[in-house]
Amino acid sequence: MTKDPRRNEGANAKWHAFRLRLVCAVSQSRLVATLDVTPRHNGGVPDVVESPLEVRSVEPEQSTRDDRPWIVLVWNDPINLMSYVTLVFQKLFGYSLEKATKLMLDVHEKGRAVVSQGSREKAEIDVYRLHEHGLWATMQKEDSGQL
Repeated sequence: MTKDPRRNEGANAKWHAFRLRLVCAVSQSRLVATLDVTPRHNGGVPDVVESPLEVRSVEPEQSTRDDRPWIVLVWNDPINLMSYVTLVFQKLFGYSLEKATKLMLDVHEKGRAVVSQGSREKAEIDVYRLHEHGLWATMQKEDSGQL
């Protein structure tokens, strides 16, 4: 009978204790959890001991996160009909006919319109969905002086 190579019992069995540190950034605080993994003396699975969580605050100057929201811009194109663009705005964003028409006219007359704003992830999803419907859309950080 051959031994299972995953079970190395006996005098040559060596387990090393190690510490795993997990850091999760939450808003302007940090949540830190430490796990200590130590071997059992019987050669079995190591014990996992959970340490209590400690919360550390991060100074605002240490934070690299910019709090400005992202905006989604739809650009004018010579392909899509105005009625289609209005329909897409209603379908994707749930806008009323009046608001969707106003945004479509901004795209047509000014060359672009801000159709959505929020987190980066939300903006990425909105741009992707607009591309799926054949509209030219980009995203950028909101700059109140520019638009």
